[in-house]
Amino acid sequence: MKKLITKGLFLLMLVLSFSVRAQERSITGTVIDAATNGPIPGASVVIKNTTIGTATDFDGLFTIQASTNATLVISYLGYKTKEMVVGSESTYTIALEEDAAQLEEVVVVGYSTQKRESLTGSLQTVKGDDLRDVTTPSVENMLNGKAPGVFVSPGSGKPGSKGGVVIRGQATLSGTTSPLWVIDGVIVGSGAGELNPDDIESITVLKDAASTSIYGSQGANGVIVVTTKRAKVGKTTVNFSTKLGFNQLNNGNTEMMNGAELYDTYSSFANADQISFPRWSPDLRNSNFDWWDVATKSGFTRNYNVSIQGGSETLRSFMSIGLYDEEGAVKGYDYTRYNFRFKTEYKPYEWLTIKPSLVGSLRDVEDRQYSTTAMYSNLPWDSPYDEDGNLVGHRSSSWVNSASTNYLYDLQWNHSSNKNYEFMGNLDFDIKLTDWLTFSSVNNLRYNSYKAKGYTDPRSSGGESVGGRITDYRSEYTRQYTNQILRFNKSWDKHYLNGLLAYEFNDYRSETLDVYGTGFIPGFEVLDVVAKPERTKGGINEWAVQSILSNANYSYDNKYMAQVSFRRDGASNFGDNAKYGNFFSLSGGWNIDREDWFKADWVDALKLRLAYGSVGNRPSSLYPQYDLYAVSSGAAYNGNPGALISQIGNKDLTWEKTYTSGVGLDARLLNNRARLTFDYYQKNTDNILYQVPVTGLTGVTSIWQNIGEMENKGIELAIGGDIIRTQDLTWSIDVNLGHNVNNLTKLYKTKDASGNYVVRPIIVGDGLGIAGSAQRMLEPGRPVDTYYLKEWAGVNPDNGLPMWYTVDRDDQGNELSRTTTSNYSEATFEKTGKVSPDLFGGFTTALSYKRIDLSAVFGYAIGGKIYNYSRQEYDSDGTYTDRNQMVLRPGWSRWEKPGDIATHPIARYNNQDKGNATSTRFLEKSDFLKLRSLSLGYNLDVSQYNIDNLRISFTGENLFVITDYSGVDPEIPVSDSGAILGSTGPAVYPATSKFMLGLNVNF
Repeated sequence: MKKLITKGLFLLMLVLSFSVRAQERSITGTVIDAATNGPIPGASVVIKNTTIGTATDFDGLFTIQASTNATLVISYLGYKTKEMVVGSESTYTIALEEDAAQLEEVVVVGYSTQKRESLTGSLQTVKGDDLRDVTTPSVENMLNGKAPGVFVSPGSGKPGSKGGVVIRGQATLSGTTSPLWVIDGVIVGSGAGELNPDDIESITVLKDAASTSIYGSQGANGVIVVTTKRAKVGKTTVNFSTKLGFNQLNNGNTEMMNGAELYDTYSSFANADQISFPRWSPDLRNSNFDWWDVATKSGFTRNYNVSIQGGSETLRSFMSIGLYDEEGAVKGYDYTRYNFRFKTEYKPYEWLTIKPSLVGSLRDVEDRQYSTTAMYSNLPWDSPYDEDGNLVGHRSSSWVNSASTNYLYDLQWNHSSNKNYEFMGNLDFDIKLTDWLTFSSVNNLRYNSYKAKGYTDPRSSGGESVGGRITDYRSEYTRQYTNQILRFNKSWDKHYLNGLLAYEFNDYRSETLDVYGTGFIPGFEVLDVVAKPERTKGGINEWAVQSILSNANYSYDNKYMAQVSFRRDGASNFGDNAKYGNFFSLSGGWNIDREDWFKADWVDALKLRLAYGSVGNRPSSLYPQYDLYAVSSGAAYNGNPGALISQIGNKDLTWEKTYTSGVGLDARLLNNRARLTFDYYQKNTDNILYQVPVTGLTGVTSIWQNIGEMENKGIELAIGGDIIRTQDLTWSIDVNLGHNVNNLTKLYKTKDASGNYVVRPIIVGDGLGIAGSAQRMLEPGRPVDTYYLKEWAGVNPDNGLPMWYTVDRDDQGNELSRTTTSNYSEATFEKTGKVSPDLFGGFTTALSYKRIDLSAVFGYAIGGKIYNYSRQEYDSDGTYTDRNQMVLRPGWSRWEKPGDIATHPIARYNNQDKGNATSTRFLEKSDFLKLRSLSLGYNLDVSQYNIDNLRISFTGENLFVITDYSGVDPEIPVSDSGAILGSTGPAVYPATSKFMLGLNVNF
C-alpha cells in the first residue's frame, strides 16, 4: 500500500512538473528610457523570488523563459525599479523612469556609505570604467587628471612604475606625502599595492576634514577609498576582457648628437687644438653608433581579465582572474603580474550576512635591462662591437672614451630578478540587531613576501675585482587589521540620523634578510658556491595603532545636514607623554533647491557645504621616543660585538596635526545636463615633525622634534555638461582644475653666535641623491619645495663667459643691489621657483553615436619648475668630454664672437668656466598639455549567439605633449619610495606611447 501511495505521489508531481513546464514560454522584451525612448543596455530582468534572470543587450533587448502570471522585476542603476506581470502576450516594452535621487544615491565614504544628497564633505568619485582609459598595472597612475585637487606624477615608462599622489598640497616635511588607501573597508597603507584595476567598481577620493578626520592620524594626506566589484543578484554572468598592443619610447624634446654633429661641435671649440682624444680626426663624422637604437624596441603589452559572478539574495559570489604582462620598450625588462579575487556574500538568516574574501597576486620581474644612462651618454663614436660583430671588452683601445666600460659586454651574463607575493584574506560579517541597529565586523590579514636575486659574473666589470657577486634579498611583512563597528540608522517625521561607533586595531611586523657572497665559478647562481660571505644583514620592524572612532550624520527634511566625528588614536611610535592624539570634524550642508521659496526649475540640485576639522601624522621612524643603541658590524672591535648610540630620543614628541576648513558648492542644472563642483580650502599644519640636524659629536646627527607650522590653501573646480543629448547622440565635456599655494609659516629657533634665538633656514637636497644637483630651502614665508640656487645671468656678450648674479641684501633680506659675475664662487644663492604647479588637472570629451563611441582625455599643469640635472652633463659646454651632448633646442644659440647675444656660453675642451655648475640655468618650466588617451569603440549586436554585449576598442595612450621643457618628460618622476621629485637625473626612463586593441565580451 505504501509503495502504491509513493508511486502515486511521484506520478502526480511529475504531471504537475510537466504542467508547469508546459506553461513556461519564451518572453522577449525591450527596456527603454521613459523620457528619451532610448534603449537601456545592461538592465536586470529577474523573475521575482527566484534566481532566474537575464540582462538586456546593447539595444535593450532581452529574452527569458517565464510562465503566465510570473512577475518580472526590471531594474537599472539611476532608474526606478519596475515590476511587470507576464500576461498572454510574448513581447513587451518596459519603460523605466529616471530616479534623479538614485543617480548618485550611494557614495562610499569613511567606514560607511551615504546618499550623495546628504553629504557634507568634499569628495570625488571616479567610476572604475573611467579609470581604464590607460593601460597600466598601477591604480595610482589611472587617477591622473581624473579628480580636482589630486596631483599625480606618473613616474617613468618602465613597466610597473607607480605614480606619486598628492592631495591638496604637501602637508608634512617628513615621511610620505601619499594618501591613505582603503580597499573594501581595510586600511592597506600609503599605496594601492598590487590591486588589479579591472577589479575596481569605484574610487572615492576624500579630501576635506569632514571626509578624512574619521581616519585620524592616517588621513593627513587625504584618503582614497576603493570599492571592488561584487556579485549582483541574478543569473550567472561571465565577462572577458583583453588588451593587446605595443609601446614605444617617447623621448620628448631631448635629442642627442650623432657622430657628425658631435664632431662638428668639438671642432668649433675655442681651444679645439687642445683636444686629445686618441682617435681625433674627421673620420669620426662617419663613426655613428646609435646607442639609443641598440637599447630600444617596440615593447609588447597584453592584459587579460576574466570574471564570473551571480547568485541569489542568500548566496552570491564574484571571482576574477587577471594577467598583465609588459615587455619594456628598453630591452631586457619583462614585467608580469597575476591577480585573483574571490568574494562571496552568504545570508543564511535575514539578520546575518557573512562576507569572506580572498585576494592574491604575484608580480614577477626579469631584469636584464639595457642601460638608460648609456642611451644618452655613450659617445656615438664608440661601438660596442668590433669589425667582426663581437663585443669589445671594457676600456677598449678602439674607443674614443677608452676609460669607459661596455655595459653590453657585462650584460652577456649579469642579470637580476624579483618576485612579490601578496595575499589578503577577510572574514567579515554583519549582524542586524534591530531595524535601525547593525553590528559589522571587518577582519583582515595581509601577507607580503618579496625576494630579489642578483648575479654579477666574475668576468664582468663589477665582478672581476671580487671574483663575482651573488646577492639574495628577502623581506616579508604581515599586517593585521580589525574593526568592530556598531552602526545606527534611524528616521522619524522629517528627521534622519545615522552614524557609527567603532574600535579599530592595526599592527605591522616585517622581517628582512640581505646576503651577499663573492668568489665563485662562472655560471653558478646559488650562495652555496661562494668563497666568501661578503655581507649578512637582517632586521625586524614592528608598529601598532589602536583607535576608537565615532561619526554621526543628521538631516532635517533633506534640506539641512550636519555631521560630527571624533577619533582617538594611540600609536606605538610616541612616548607616554603623547601616546594618544584626538581628531575631530564638524560640517554642515544646505540643499538650497529644496527650499519652498526656491523657484528656479532649471536647477536640479544646489548644495552649500561647510567643514572644519583635524587630521594628524606620525613620525616615519618607528621608535623616535627612545634613546637607542645600534649593535652592528660598525660597532664591533677586534672581532668582538659592540654597541654605539644611534638615536637620541624625544619623549615629548607629539602628533603633527593639520586643521582644515573649507566651503564648497555642488550644482546640477538643466535636467542634469550641466554639473559643477567648487571648493575652497585652507589647511594649517602645526607641530611639524622633522629630524633636526644636531652636532655629530655623539655619533648622532639628527633628532626628531616638532619644529614649525605650514599652510596650504587653494581652490578646486570641476565643471561639465552634455552639449548634445538625444536618443542616438551624446557629446559631453568635463574639465577639472586644482590650485594650491603652500607656505611654511613657522620654523624652530636656534642660538646664533650672540646667544640670541633666531630662525635659521634649513637647506635640503632635491631627492636625486646626486652630488652637485639642486638644493632647496625651508624658510618661513615660502613654499616647502622652493629651490635654492645660484641665479643664472646669461652669457657675457663681450667674451662669451657664463654669468651669475651677486645680490646684496640688508639684515631683513631686502635686495639692495644686483651685479653680474663670471666667477661662480662669488655668485649668491637665491630663492628661485618651486616644484609644484599653480594649476593642474585634466579635461575629457566623449562622443557616442548609437553603437560607436569616441573619447579623449587630456592632462595639463601650469606654473611649476623642474630642475633638469641631465643638462649639467649633456649640455656642459665642453666640461664633460666622456659623454654625448644634446642638440641645441630651437631658440638656443652658442656664443662664438664678441657681440653675440647667446643662450649658451663659449665652449671649450675640458671647460673650467663652471657654466654647467648647479644654477637656475637648468631650472625650467614644467608646463605641459598632454593627450593621455584617445579611444574609439564599437559595440556589436551578437545577441543571436547568447552574448549580451561585445565591444571592440582601439586606444592610443600618451600620444603627444606640448611643452617647452627640454628634457624627456615634464611630468616629474617619483622615487622608488613614491616621493615626488623636483629634479630629473641623467638616466630618465622615458614615457611610452601605447597603441592598444581591446575586446570585451559579456555573456
